[in-house]
Amino acid sequence: MSQTPNSKSSNEMTAGDNQHPIESHSPKPEQPNPVPIIECPPELGPLARQEWDRVVGHLAATGVLSHFDRGPLAIYCAAYGHWIEATDAIQKYGTMMKAPSGYPVQSPYVAIANRQAEIMMRIACEFGFTPASRGRLWMVANRDSTLLDVEELGHGNAKW
Repeated sequence: MSQTPNSKSSNEMTAGDNQHPIESHSPKPEQPNPVPIIECPPELGPLARQEWDRVVGHLAATGVLSHFDRGPLAIYCAAYGHWIEATDAIQKYGTMMKAPSGYPVQSPYVAIANRQAEIMMRIACEFGFTPASRGRLWMVANRDSTLLDVEELGHGNAKW
């Protein structure tokens, strides 16, 4: 493309020119601030460490992880490891066992699995692991937006 003698490219503008390059005001998609991967606590067992490795990368990539989250995340992963162990024992021995008196009783592994599942779910909601908690986290992140933007619906002239 050739330029006429009086035209200047944006790089050739001088200080005397009253023209400014047009800045793009289009919204840029927000990128989560990457968080360094938090080190796994050495106290966690092998199953808990596997879960740690699985979730930390995802949380860091979405930008919801902070260094303050190490403790709650470790508790979640430890509960996951205990839940897996209890679930394996239930599959191996069943949900019922015979008491010394001869009567059937619930296996103690059922109570362990249930309690660890409660712990996991409570902490999972804090980190946005469930669909409902992801929705709540999204609402908190976008709290400056309005619930109903009349302009977006095309009813900007409506009188309420």
